[in-house]
This record gives sequence, structure tokens and C-alpha cells, in this order.
Amino acid sequence: MSEFDRLFEAYVEEQKRSAAGQRLEMLGRDLTGTKKMLEVALLPALKSFNGLVLEYEMMSLSGMRIYVDAFYMPLGLAFDSDGYVSHGENLTRDRFSFERMRVRSIGVQGYRYFPFSYDELDKKPEACRRSVYELLGRFGSAPGAALMSLPVYERELLRFGWMRGGNPFTLAEACTCLQLRDDTTRKILKAMTGKEILLPLGVGGQRTHSYKLTDKADLYLY
Repeated sequence: MSEFDRLFEAYVEEQKRSAAGQRLEMLGRDLTGTKKMLEVALLPALKSFNGLVLEYEMMSLSGMRIYVDAFYMPLGLAFDSDGYVSHGENLTRDRFSFERMRVRSIGVQGYRYFPFSYDELDKKPEACRRSVYELLGRFGSAPGAALMSLPVYERELLRFGWMRGGNPFTLAEACTCLQLRDDTTRKILKAMTGKEILLPLGVGGQRTHSYKLTDKADLYLY
């Protein structure tokens, strides 16, 4: 087993520990395409697994749960690795329409979608790596320096809050956004509250029911 194989298996297990439901099931499936994409294209450019979420879950325009193979949280980049047999030869009209809706759903949420075919990764790895370097070169400096000073999960919750137009969000919604369990998400929310980025909302000053961005959160845009 190579060093990358060991690192990949360890990272998948780490991802499983923070996953639940269908995402946990997805992480237990064959991840050959995802593994290939990470090995030849993403890790050489990103240098580590930091900020990467495997089988990232989001809601589609039709209200269905959809997943991307790997999501880079600091820049909102959604990466997929597709094999021709699974996505070409067996593609029905309904499936084709679903895939188009899936791509639109990713775009509506403000993310950049960056798919690879398995054949590209296998036969043209250098071209795939170069495209990721070019992507990072174009968008890597997009977030403000203040935003990039925050931990990855805090940055993602900030983006989530901005995308909601500043409207409050619940613990459950934060868990879905981060793909983390509620106990881990509570710690992140508590840290952001301590930094005065989030304001906890409750009834009568008692239990927190939701959170909203404070005016200070907007300082991280620059």
C-alpha cells in the first residue's frame, strides 16, 4: 500500500466519523474515481486534505439531496470524477435531465463546479493537475484576507449566512451546511459567537434556537 493509499483511507475514515445518514452510506461506496481525482489532480495542487469534504451534501432545486465527490470549502469548489460507463452508456433521458438540474443547483448556491472524467484523470493527469492550478490561480485570492484568517468551517458558515441574506439559521441547518454532527457544529457556533461574528437568538434569553450574522461579520468580506 502506497503512502497516498494510507492517507486516503485514513481521511475517508475521518470523514465517516463526522457523517450520518445518506452521506455516511455514500462514503461507504466505491470511491475509486474520487481517489484517483485526489491523487492526480487535487492533492498536488492543494497540498493537503485540509478544507476538503468528501461526498458533500447539498439540496437541489427540486428539494432532493445531491452530493459532489469532493468539495473544497475555502473557495466553494465542487469537484466530481465520473466514469463513462456509469454516466454515459447507461444514461437515460431522465438521468440526463437530473444531471443538468444538479449542475444548476450547485451554481445557484454560488459554488463553482469542476468535473473530471476518469479517462482524463487516467490518461491526461498532467492536464488535469494544470487545470486545478489554473483554477486556484484565478480564484484562490478571491476571498478577503480577513475571511481567510478564519478556520475553514467558520468561513463556510459565514458564506452560508451571507447566501441567506443575513437571515437566521438553525443548528440543524448549520449541521447540514458543514456536514458535521451537532456536537461538533455547536463548538464552531460557540467559537463564532465568541468572536462576535454570530448572534445567538432565543426565547426570553434562554435556549438558543437560531443564529444570525452580526454587523461584524461583514468585515470579513474585505
